[in-house]
Amino acid sequence: MDIRKRPREDLPNTSSSDQFKTPEKRVYEAAWQDFAKWGVEDVCRYLRQEGHRTWEDTFRGSFVLISTRLQILHSLRKLWQLAAETIKVFNDPIHGHVEMHPLLVRIMDTPQFQRLRHIKQLGGAYFVFPGASHNRFEHSIGVGYLAGRLVQELSERQPELLISSRDILCVQMAGLCHDLGHGPFSHMFDRMFIPKMCPKSKWKHEEASLAMFDHLVSVNALEPVMKDHGLVLPDDLVFIKEQIAGPQNTWPYMGRPEDKSFLYEIVANKISGIDVDKWDYFARDCYHLGIQNNFDYHRFLKFARVCEVDGKKQICTREKEVGNLYEMFHTRNYLHRKAYQHKVGHIIETMITEAFIKAEPYIQIQGSEGNMFTISTAIYDMEAYTKLTDHVFEQILYSSSSELAEARKILQDITCRNLYKNVGQTQAKKRLEVSQEQLLKWASELATCRPESDLQGVTLEPGDFVVNVSVRKILQDLHTVVTKCFTDTQPKTLKSKQC
Repeated sequence: MDIRKRPREDLPNTSSSDQFKTPEKRVYEAAWQDFAKWGVEDVCRYLRQEGHRTWEDTFRGSFVLISTRLQILHSLRKLWQLAAETIKVFNDPIHGHVEMHPLLVRIMDTPQFQRLRHIKQLGGAYFVFPGASHNRFEHSIGVGYLAGRLVQELSERQPELLISSRDILCVQMAGLCHDLGHGPFSHMFDRMFIPKMCPKSKWKHEEASLAMFDHLVSVNALEPVMKDHGLVLPDDLVFIKEQIAGPQNTWPYMGRPEDKSFLYEIVANKISGIDVDKWDYFARDCYHLGIQNNFDYHRFLKFARVCEVDGKKQICTREKEVGNLYEMFHTRNYLHRKAYQHKVGHIIETMITEAFIKAEPYIQIQGSEGNMFTISTAIYDMEAYTKLTDHVFEQILYSSSSELAEARKILQDITCRNLYKNVGQTQAKKRLEVSQEQLLKWASELATCRPESDLQGVTLEPGDFVVNVSVRKILQDLHTVVTKCFTDTQPKTLKSKQC
C-alpha cells in the first residue's frame, strides 16, 4: 500500500529560496574599482589616501627611481590580493552576524588571544548573577567589530577625511586587542590582587595589553602577514598600540598625524568617554545580567560625524541625539550600582583575592627560557602570563597539597556560600585618595573595637577585617564636558550635570 504524507493546505507554499540560509562568506571588495585603468592622478589619489604622500609627489614628477616604482607597484599589488580574500562570519548574540577581516582572524587564532576565553568579563559577579558567564574573548570581538563599523561609517559619510583601508584595519585591530592584558577575574586582578601583593606597583592591565600584543605578533610571526595585508611597519604597530594605551593628554601621537586625531577617539576616547569599548560592554553586560540597556549605539553610528572643535578634529553627533547620550551615561551609572559594585560581588572577589595571596608562593607558572613565576610575577613575562587565567581558581580548589590548605578553604567557603559578612558601611563626606596603607590602618582601628556583649576570650585582629572602598560613578563627577554635539552652525557642549 502506497502511503504518502498529504501536504498541509493551511500554510503558504514557500520555495526553498525563501527559507533561512546560512550567510555565505563574503569576498573582501577593494575600495577602488577599475584600478587597472588608472591614470597618473588616479594613482596619486590612491597613494594619498593610503598615507603615501611623498610617493604621490614623486610619482607625479617626471623622474621616478626604480626603487620607488617597485615600492609603488608593491603597494598597488595589494589591490589584487585584497580582492581575493574572504571575510569570516561569526554569529554573536549581541551584534548578530559579525564579519571579520582575514588578518583579524589570524590574530584571533593565537594562544594569546584564545586565552581570553578563560577570563570572566565581570569577574566574581558570576557568583552573584548566574547569567554573567561571558568572557573577555567575545567582548574583544565585539569591540573590534564596532570599531570597524564606526570608522567605516565616517569614511563613507566624509570621504574628505581620507580615511584609508590601513586606518580602518588598524582601528579594528586595536579594538580586538585592547583587553589582551587582563588577568584572572578581570578587574579583580589589577584593582585588588596586584595592589595588595605589590603595594608600590603602578601596573595596569593596559600596560600588559601592549606587552601581550608585542608578544603575540612576535611569537606568531605576524609582521610579514601584516605587510601582506597592506600595513606599513613599524608605523601602524605604533598606531595600534597608541589606541590601546596612548598618552592621556599628550600630542602629537606618533602613529598618525594630527589631522587624523579623531581616530584615537574610537576604541578608548580620552576626551568624552564615548567609545566602542563601552558600547559593547553596556550591551553585552546588560544582556547577560538581565538589565535593560536603553542606549542605542546604532543611532550614534548613523549620526556620527567629524567636526572641528577648538581647532581639533573630533567625533561629534547631532544635537537631537543628546537624549540618547544621556541614556548611555545613565546605563553606566546603573550598571555600577546594580552589578559592578554589588556588595556580595565585592565580598566574593575579596575572598578570591585572599585565596590567591595565600597560594602565591606555591603556584608556579613556567615562562620564557624555562623560568618559573608566581601569580603576581607572571605579569612581567608574557609567556607565563599567557598561561594565567581564571583556571587558577580550580587549580587551588581541587588541589591536595597541604601548602594550599588555607587558600583551598577560602574557595570552598565561596562554593558553599559561606561568605564574609558585611558588618557596616559609611559614606565619605568628601572625595578620598585611599592607599593600601590607609586600608590596613582602618582595619587595625576596627580591631581595637569591643563587641557590645563584651564576650570573654574574644580577641580581634586586623586580619579579621577587610575594608573596601567603592567609588560611585556619579554622573556629575565624570567629566565637566562628556561629549560634543554639532548643530548646523557650531559645536555645542553637553554638561554632565544635565545627565
